[in-house]
Amino acid sequence: MNLFADAIAWLADPGHWQGSGGIPMRIGQHLLLTALALAIAGVIALPTGALLGRTRYGGAVIGAVAGSARALSTIGVLTIVGLWLGIGIGPPLVALVILAVPSLLAGAYSGIQSVPAETTSAARAIGMSGSQVVWRVEIPLALPVIVGGARAATLQVVATATLAAYTANVGLGRYLFTGLKTQDYGQMLAGSLLVILLALALELVFAAVQRLAARHAFPTASPSRRTAS
Repeated sequence: MNLFADAIAWLADPGHWQGSGGIPMRIGQHLLLTALALAIAGVIALPTGALLGRTRYGGAVIGAVAGSARALSTIGVLTIVGLWLGIGIGPPLVALVILAVPSLLAGAYSGIQSVPAETTSAARAIGMSGSQVVWRVEIPLALPVIVGGARAATLQVVATATLAAYTANVGLGRYLFTGLKTQDYGQMLAGSLLVILLALALELVFAAVQRLAARHAFPTASPSRRTAS
């Protein structure tokens, strides 16, 4: 309980909410790094997953990529890339992109593959072009699953982004590393609580977005169908 009280006292200190090393600035850095990693991973994974999902091939490849990437040690990747690129934001960004790709890839693949073939055939039968089928039929129907993949990737990245402080002075992880170095365990716990609260906030946002996507994809579906989607 003393450690928890120390963490609350550290968070309540007005000095920790100001300046370049203050909590708002660290949260902003953490969110920016998370968003950048997800954006880069999305450019790589979403088109690839959607293409493989449309052809309905590559399920084994997706599983292998997802499994092998998740088996990688993030701190190990960070160390190797850090030795290659040097100190800075580059190494953690590369490591976080590698972490985010599997969930985004699997979400895009599963979402597009789950669209019934008769639905896309019907869309073509009424005169839709290939691009219209993709953007007006397949993606809207697959969106709940795609958002689910993004939701999982976001939670993984925002939690692991604390390791960015290993090679760069950014993010909430700085409080953990500084607290460990100075044996200020109240600061370490405070930093951990901030990461947990940030992850919970993002989880609530993505859960709402996924429900909204499901409501638009299946407007006449029952509540149980939406939940399952």
